[in-house]
Amino acid sequence: MSAHSGYQRLRAHSLETTAETDPSQEDVEPQRVGTQFYGKHAQWALFISLGLAAYIYALDGTTTYTYLPYAVSEFGSHSLLGPIQVTQGIIIAVGKPVIAKIADVGSRGTAYCSVLLFYVIGYAVIATAQNIQAVTAGIVLYAIGFTGLQLLTQVVIADITALKWRGLVLSLNSVPFLINAFVGSNISAAIIERAGWRWGYGMFVILIPIGLAPLITTLLWSERITRRRGLGRPREPKKAHWQRILDTAEELDVIGLLLIGASVSLTLLPLSLARHTTTGWNGAAMLSIFLLGIVLIPVFAWWDFKWAKYPVIPFRFVANRSVVGASLIGALDFMAFYLTFTYLYSFVIVVKDWKLINTTYFMQTQTITMTLCGILTGLYMHRFRRYKMLLIGGLVVRLMGVVLMLRSRGADGSNFELFMTQVLQGIGGGIATLSIQVSSQASVPHADVAMVTAVVLLITEFGAAGGGAIAGAIWSDQMPSRLAKHLPFLSQMERNILFGSITEAASKPRGDPVREGVIAAYSDVMKTMLLVGATVSILPVLVALTMPDLYLGDEQAVGEEDEEVQD
Repeated sequence: MSAHSGYQRLRAHSLETTAETDPSQEDVEPQRVGTQFYGKHAQWALFISLGLAAYIYALDGTTTYTYLPYAVSEFGSHSLLGPIQVTQGIIIAVGKPVIAKIADVGSRGTAYCSVLLFYVIGYAVIATAQNIQAVTAGIVLYAIGFTGLQLLTQVVIADITALKWRGLVLSLNSVPFLINAFVGSNISAAIIERAGWRWGYGMFVILIPIGLAPLITTLLWSERITRRRGLGRPREPKKAHWQRILDTAEELDVIGLLLIGASVSLTLLPLSLARHTTTGWNGAAMLSIFLLGIVLIPVFAWWDFKWAKYPVIPFRFVANRSVVGASLIGALDFMAFYLTFTYLYSFVIVVKDWKLINTTYFMQTQTITMTLCGILTGLYMHRFRRYKMLLIGGLVVRLMGVVLMLRSRGADGSNFELFMTQVLQGIGGGIATLSIQVSSQASVPHADVAMVTAVVLLITEFGAAGGGAIAGAIWSDQMPSRLAKHLPFLSQMERNILFGSITEAASKPRGDPVREGVIAAYSDVMKTMLLVGATVSILPVLVALTMPDLYLGDEQAVGEEDEEVQD
């Protein structure tokens, strides 16, 4: 999926202003004072290099997701697709504040270098994996790079654009998805059919460094010029090595990150993994882990709100209606999305007798629609300087798309209706994603843009991980019994093979009793996921009704105290 993030209005102070009473906003780096950090030529260089990085990122996003079902199926572990994606979602979520802290404490350029390292190592591990554990480890490493690239792109765009242009520039950053929806689909289909999924991951070990090199060079060059001009943070007195480590850990709020990461992991992973243990939920282990994750949530809040000097989630964000609303909408919307999307590719491969290239085209429908609607939404924001009514309408359209999937699922469902479900969800998703991005950035001072971006994305990705966890739990719990119901003439071992591999499930021709039984089982399980997804999709609409409708002016930042400009 393309972008998910963006934020509300920033203060109508001068761009150099920092909060006098908040230690987390002290010693603001030049990169956090907007366009003053980047000269005119550097800004144009950034736009061009951002475009190249966006193209490689889009090519990754439109190809590699199709390889994962084949990778896990090769090791007979297709049912672990949900848990692996939950793990990926957790890393993507928790990694965002870490990258944001690095970008603020260090620089944008050094943060991009860290992102690149994890990206390359992660894909190299996946491409050479000899077991499912190695695939999972590679996904974790890659996820750190992915989350950093996603976040830093949003932050750099916020650095160099005014509010009235923010939505349009963010949406234009997703334009490469329009190209790669077709190019990437052909590439992924050709690789699966001829070269194998390993080459699909391995090619990005080369492409990602090429795509990010101009952007990293531009950032590091600009930061060097800025330091020469004496605009950077004053040089601190030399400290002992251990003291520097402690100071860095304090600025990163390592304790807070560990608490929130442990809480989310312990809460969500048992939902997907319980089925894969000998005792499941009947044993004490899984329930204890789940409850421990729940208990750690208030512990994290106590630490961050009361004791952390540089909290992951500052209390001022919790008191900000725009940030809270954007976070909840993002989390709930992504939860609904992953409930319907986690197993959609596998579902279409098994249920629909389509050519592989047509399946990959279908899977890009939502991305294409989201990108186009994102651009139109950016133009709307620039013209009318508002977003609330558009946000509500978009979420309603997205809900309609999820509900329509209930009707169009199954082998005999209308192909046109199934296609329209993705179009409707893409329309709603494109509007909603950009609206919460701009609204959250627009409600905080510019010094907070990196962290508020990270926080909203953090909570949004928790929703994504939750949706993946629930989808994995439904799949693991219901699919074996549905296969037994529709294929009673097969042995348990034969059903286990069908459960563990989509290539085996789709190997029989249409009309074969085994293939028809598998299709019926897939349709039953997908129905449950869609019912849950439709229910969850109602909640973002209700949250959107409570959102403020801030005015998007010429400033790079306006504040929450300026809410008298709301409707």
